[in-house]
Amino acid sequence: MLGAIVGDVVGSRLELASLQSKEFSFFAPNCHISDDTILTLAICQAFLDCRGDYNRLSLQAAAQLKAFALRYPRAGYGSKFLVWMLADVSEPYGSLGNGSAMRVSPCAMVARSLEEVKKFSYAVTAVTHNHPEGLKGAEAIAVAAFLAKEKRSKAEIGRYVQDHYYPMDFLIDEIRPHYQFGNTCPRTVPFAIKAFLESDSFEDTIRTAISLGGDTDTLAAMAGSIAGLYYGIPDAIAQKTQTYLDPYLSGVLRQFEEMYTVI
Repeated sequence: MLGAIVGDVVGSRLELASLQSKEFSFFAPNCHISDDTILTLAICQAFLDCRGDYNRLSLQAAAQLKAFALRYPRAGYGSKFLVWMLADVSEPYGSLGNGSAMRVSPCAMVARSLEEVKKFSYAVTAVTHNHPEGLKGAEAIAVAAFLAKEKRSKAEIGRYVQDHYYPMDFLIDEIRPHYQFGNTCPRTVPFAIKAFLESDSFEDTIRTAISLGGDTDTLAAMAGSIAGLYYGIPDAIAQKTQTYLDPYLSGVLRQFEEMYTVI
């Protein structure tokens, strides 16, 4: 789950850049957190507030997504989410945007089975992104991260994604020169997963995702959420990332990690 935050921070300053390369400074003075981090931690808080009763997860997710966004109103939210956030009665708005997939990684940490991670993904996603593609993108990231946590091989993870969500029969090097900005699940989720599958380390995953350009913070957040559970996160990277969180966000992260530690 921290892997998503790392990806957000490192990718934040390079959004819309067309790097075409994995060679760039990993952390830089203009790195920052965005809505990817804020809403991921909102989902963490939703799980904590359920106190083990996950039948309440959808209600808690909606409440915490609003609460965190109102607490951090300038984090770069999408226009539809902002309308939803400010409404007295909020209904899902049919989005297929990758906002559903960028925040879903806590589900993989909490779930104890493939069936449960899919159930959790739907619960935290459908409150906003109830378009079939928005739901599919979130579930694909949640499932890939869960399988990574379960120490499944990359071949198994790739095969499951191929069979249930998206084609994986392409190479990042082949698509990089032609990749265009997109912020929908179909335009980003498969490429984030592929960045992980082609990587040889946590850091390489983040660099590969960002090298595509476009929505770099979200691409790297999604890829990082899988890679963090597969490889682990180097201590120096984890410690540096923590410095971008204020005491409130750090506290949420700490409580969540204490409750749902991967052994």
